[in-house]
Amino acid sequence: MPHSITLITTIAAALGMALIMGFIAVRLKLPALVGYLIAGIIIGPATPGFVADVDLAGQLAEIGVMLLMFGVGLHFSLGDLLAVRKIALPGAILQVAVATALGMAVAAMWGWSLGEGLVFGLALSVASTVVLLRALESRGVLESVNGRIAVGWLVVEDLVMVLVLVLLPPLAGWLGGNAAGVPYEPGDRSLLTTLAITLGEVTAFLVLMLVVGRRLFPWLLWQVARTGSRELFTLCVIAAAVGIAYGSAELFGVSFALGAFFAGMVMRESALSHRAADESLPLRDAFSVLFFVSVGMLFDPAMLMSEPLRVLVVVAIIIVGKTVAAFFLVLAFRYPLNTALTVSASLAQIGEFSFILAALGVSLGLLPPEGQSLILAGALISIALNPLVFQAVEPAQAWIRLRSKLARTLERSDDPLAELPMTVDQDGLTGQVVLVGYGRVGRRIGEMLTARKVPFVVAEQNRELVQQLRSSGIPAVSGDASEPAVLIQAHIARAFMLVIATPDTFHARKMIEIARMLNPRIDTVVRTHSVEEAALLEKEDAGKVFMGEHELALAMARHVLEKVASGTGKAADQ
Repeated sequence: MPHSITLITTIAAALGMALIMGFIAVRLKLPALVGYLIAGIIIGPATPGFVADVDLAGQLAEIGVMLLMFGVGLHFSLGDLLAVRKIALPGAILQVAVATALGMAVAAMWGWSLGEGLVFGLALSVASTVVLLRALESRGVLESVNGRIAVGWLVVEDLVMVLVLVLLPPLAGWLGGNAAGVPYEPGDRSLLTTLAITLGEVTAFLVLMLVVGRRLFPWLLWQVARTGSRELFTLCVIAAAVGIAYGSAELFGVSFALGAFFAGMVMRESALSHRAADESLPLRDAFSVLFFVSVGMLFDPAMLMSEPLRVLVVVAIIIVGKTVAAFFLVLAFRYPLNTALTVSASLAQIGEFSFILAALGVSLGLLPPEGQSLILAGALISIALNPLVFQAVEPAQAWIRLRSKLARTLERSDDPLAELPMTVDQDGLTGQVVLVGYGRVGRRIGEMLTARKVPFVVAEQNRELVQQLRSSGIPAVSGDASEPAVLIQAHIARAFMLVIATPDTFHARKMIEIARMLNPRIDTVVRTHSVEEAALLEKEDAGKVFMGEHELALAMARHVLEKVASGTGKAADQ
């Protein structure tokens, strides 16, 4: 053909090979993403035969990151972000510091300079957006407290990396590197001036999105929806996601991922946000596959043969070092063991920011090419192993609770929020509703129960939210309701009904099992996201199952009020 078809060739080869290798991986009982990574290696420059365009694949992967973060933002409000700030902000900063220190220590043992060790450690400290979100979505915990903490943690890590990428060039000379390879001219700015400008740009972007964007973009989405054209609506969603992400990077120096995330957050203010999420889902899935393929294309398998011990050390820092640090940090904030394990498993990998930082480090003379290869090897192996890390969460939870007195002590020792206050009215602890989760759905149910004067107790993992509820006079207990101690504190043995407002099917089944063991006559109401999960719950006689998002809270609340009214006569003003 007379014209270049490099883009078409790259997309066709990447998607086709990903389909083949993903299918083989699934048939071998492996995660599909392992197949996607192998597909990237096959069509990459490190293996013989056809070689796809690495640069184009990387740009396509960036689009996948934008769409994925946009989709998360559509389900993640500013309130959700602020609700986890007390753990996500200090936790992410401390975890980045620990992982960076581990990387610097290893680099020093290898004879690298201070600057090389710093860049190397920072590259190992930040998790992959795509991997984390795919892992949480596949397990149905993205909208749970654990998921919100992990996403909030990731947002803080992204903000830290934005500052690192801006500050590294002016610091290059002091760290022993050079500024010759910098893709932009730092000029004569001092370090403090650069930091002030960077913080000012990020602040300006956040203010613009949260003040102007929250009004403008939902209005725009509604105007397009009024045309009745599905194509225009989908185009509006994709254009907003990619356009805002690109504009944030060009105008404010914010990463594509962070810009797209806040674009989704402001779009969430629209009543059409769920439709927007559904319309963008196919493209998000396709481009996220291209992300994994692009990671595989960057990997040179020869590294496994030439430097096997160093590769193992890097993987150990990513999977063991980061995981252990995050685990104890979350426990130190007195969150449940399940939260600590879920968050730490989410962060046990590295990805896109690591590649960007490694490339900048090489250009500045702050990272040897060998270091970049080790980072790529660590990324590919940690991404491939991440599903296995998640599968180990439940067995690890059981093993730790059985054998680790320290973990049990950190989790619940002398925790005032783990027990109901003595001031709670005892009349409200008989025949009450035990409401698990106080997010968007749980809050709506709680408001309707309060309006009808139906007594209820909230079991919630978010400690800050439990404190707010108690200050409002609502009985609440902090902890993972799939643990007997939490339901016991909520007086499940004397409750009339258990309402599970969190969309986590696995833990919902454990909650119901515990509740029925302690109270065989208890009624149960469960929330879920998919038809398959609903069928499984109904098959196991899990009680009344509600599925979906639209008017879900209202339907669940009405059902609860009807059951309470017919069962106990306590609902008022029927």
